Amino acid sequence: MPVGAIYGDASETAILKFLNNYENLIQMKDKYPKVAEIPFTSVNKYQISIHKEIDKSQYILVMKGAPECIISRCATIELGKANVIMTKKIKKNIDEATDALASTGNRVLAFADLILDSEKYPLNYEFNIEEINFPTDNLRFLGAMGLMDPPRVEALPSIQRVRAAGVRVMMVTGDHPFTARAIAYEVGIATLPKCQVVTGAELRTMTPELLTRTLEKHHEIVFARTSPTQKLQIVEACQRLGDVVAVTGDGVNDAPALRRADIGISMGISGSQVSKQTADMILMDDNFSTIVTGIEEGRKIFDNLKKSVCYILISNVPEILPVFMFILFSIPLPLGVMTILCIDLGTDMWPAVSLSHELTESDVMVRPPRASDALVCTQMLNLVYCHLGLIEFAAGMFAYFVVMAEHGFYPTDLFGIRKTWDNEAVSDVRDSLGQEWTYAERKELERACHAAYFVAIVITQMMNGIICKTRFNSFFHVGMKNNVLNIGLIFELALTCIICYTPGVNDFFRTYPLKLRWWFLALPFALYMFIFDEFRKYCIRKELFNGWYNSLTCY
Repeated sequence: MPVGAIYGDASETAILKFLNNYENLIQMKDKYPKVAEIPFTSVNKYQISIHKEIDKSQYILVMKGAPECIISRCATIELGKANVIMTKKIKKNIDEATDALASTGNRVLAFADLILDSEKYPLNYEFNIEEINFPTDNLRFLGAMGLMDPPRVEALPSIQRVRAAGVRVMMVTGDHPFTARAIAYEVGIATLPKCQVVTGAELRTMTPELLTRTLEKHHEIVFARTSPTQKLQIVEACQRLGDVVAVTGDGVNDAPALRRADIGISMGISGSQVSKQTADMILMDDNFSTIVTGIEEGRKIFDNLKKSVCYILISNVPEILPVFMFILFSIPLPLGVMTILCIDLGTDMWPAVSLSHELTESDVMVRPPRASDALVCTQMLNLVYCHLGLIEFAAGMFAYFVVMAEHGFYPTDLFGIRKTWDNEAVSDVRDSLGQEWTYAERKELERACHAAYFVAIVITQMMNGIICKTRFNSFFHVGMKNNVLNIGLIFELALTCIICYTPGVNDFFRTYPLKLRWWFLALPFALYMFIFDEFRKYCIRKELFNGWYNSLTCY
């Protein structure tokens, strides 16, 4: 049998590849045809097959499985060509040898056989694997084999990343405790000198309360020689602690734990059909690093959603407050309905959507997991309505007052003139310089104010888009690498020019061709927004002011 033609279970494949160097496996299979088999289960931890030995017209029973399970069923051991009684000293030597193999990360299997009495078990004997009618004790111990299943190269850095992200990684396996501990150290699940290892036998004696306290006490813990029921118990114990539990598995035995977990993850290549049907997610490459990528991608998506929502909400403040100014202080309307629609449905749309294309922030995998973090939280509302939104409103009102002042209406004279300003019958409204304004002239000036206010919001919203690129990192760490946002900012500026300067379009949106200098009125406010937000993020990163500022504006 060529080695390349061996497929199937990893352990079985390794055994066959090893034996292929010494025996002709095809001839062996023909010489010892199989007549009955008890498959391996995580409960029994052994596999039995019965073969007919053609040359001697008799049956031979062979068993392989966990060393402690096989040794307990053996009465003799093959040493050389002789069968020797299994003494306590020999058993101790075997235990030490298997433990030494296991402690190096090898998966250890022990082997035994028994030649069945041809008188009790003639060639026409019917073997019943349901109600076992053949011996499974007093076997002859043949030896043990260590199978090296090295973890993937990317396993260690992947586990280090999820641990840094606040994810607790536990190993739950059916392997020998020494094997489990060695692999846990190798892949970074265990880092402490005394990693806690709990065996299936110990779990059987634990109450649910004791298991919960054990999980609380030991952050790094490895479960070995566990059964499917015990895997389920571990998942339930973690959930009692209030944790969100994800379980990975590929076998039928993992199905109960996969179903009970908050997120069941099955292997797409090596996973059984039962595990795939039970799981919530299937890894198509059977790679743990894919889970890490999924966590990172999920955090990035949540981050970018927050950024988009924050960007949109900030422009609401300079849109709403002018209406209150118009009502409460009876000033001419600073911002019209059509220009508000231009902002909400025109200039803001592309930058808001483009923030979903932002790359992952550098610290996203070192933040603690979020338990109940709302998409729109109090901190975001504080930042929007009490900080950045007010700066945009101030920029818009500054542009409004400047345009009015340049045409003779000083700010102090604007308050309380709304009734006469909007009255078509009044054609002699006097400005601060004594000039009289007709209704048509006033409305044309009002259009210029709307356009100036609108442009001020666009300029500050462009800066807002740059600010919202990050929640924690400085802008100088990420730069302008999001080309979708870059094009969106250019589009926003171009659309503003079209709305203001295109004949017919500006009449429809009630805007006005602005003087060049009026475009620069909002720049100091935009610069202030940038400096303010960089300082805010610096305070958050350095946890200044005893974290008070974090709790106020860290959304």
